[in-house]
Amino acid sequence: MASARRITVLGSGFVASNVAQSLRTRFPGASISLASRQTTPKVDVTDVDSLRQAIDGSDTVINTVGLLQASPKVFESVQHEGAHNVARVTAENSGKLIQISAIGSNASSTLPYPRTKALGEAAALEECPDATIIRPSLIFGPGDSFFNRFSTLAKYMPFLPVFGDGQTLFQPVYVGDVAEAVSIFAGAVEDARVAERVNGKIAEAGGPEVFTYRQIMQLVLDYSGISRPIVPVPWIVAKLQAAVIEKLPMPALLSITRDQVEQLKSNNIVTPRHERGQEQISFRELLHDFSDVQPRSVHDILPLYLSPENHPARLRTGEKGDGAAKEEERRRKREQLKNKTSY
Repeated sequence: MASARRITVLGSGFVASNVAQSLRTRFPGASISLASRQTTPKVDVTDVDSLRQAIDGSDTVINTVGLLQASPKVFESVQHEGAHNVARVTAENSGKLIQISAIGSNASSTLPYPRTKALGEAAALEECPDATIIRPSLIFGPGDSFFNRFSTLAKYMPFLPVFGDGQTLFQPVYVGDVAEAVSIFAGAVEDARVAERVNGKIAEAGGPEVFTYRQIMQLVLDYSGISRPIVPVPWIVAKLQAAVIEKLPMPALLSITRDQVEQLKSNNIVTPRHERGQEQISFRELLHDFSDVQPRSVHDILPLYLSPENHPARLRTGEKGDGAAKEEERRRKREQLKNKTSY
């Protein structure tokens, strides 16, 4: 009789929790552990001994650890050296490694975030040649740090800013779809068909639609039920503002760095099929072939957590607004916004 699987998910945030949920659904008999600096015992990707303790006996390790804001030194420590530590310890256990990276990772970049993401990918594949890398675009879903953040900002600000001309492209991907893909990758341990498709490969994960930066801000306003002007901010002004903000003790809601402003100049979409290397596989085809899921639209998911009728205060008082009439109203609104924001 085969022993029960043991899968370790490194990280404790938005993506990690959704990945763990998807794994429990796909592998109901498996032991699924979340390990991070918030768990007991504490696990830190910069501490090899803590990693060995957490990963020991695991047949699969999923590294979701990443940073959005940090100094270049900390980015290097966590996203490059930390990823290398995870890969090395996973290899010691002869385990399957799955690394969460990001679209736009680039070892030649002068910016620490995309550079260390790419170096972390390289380290993962060097230590674990059968590793699978997933590079999501902007991830959305209940609890996300992007749509929720700007929805909250819109409640208190007289306008929503967009940097530059607002034409940078994004391909938002639902966190549940990313988690589903990760659970498919984890199946490579016991399914030769999956292993053949995903081992040593990279999947860029994007949703079914591409939006401009400005269109995304409009989606935030529309689904939050808020009317605000969208105001372009020249790149140079945005960089100066970020330089000031970096030096002040700002709340996370208002925090932004010059590097993040610079990253917003680059499109964040899946590489067209004809430009992909042999190491890249299709996220959409993977979901189609190994699950009953297809990438979900922001128009299907944002109403579930940004819409005013789903505000936590209303849910607590029982004013959820369920029923056929409300659902039909939501459906009509989704169709209107799809036509309004199509790129």
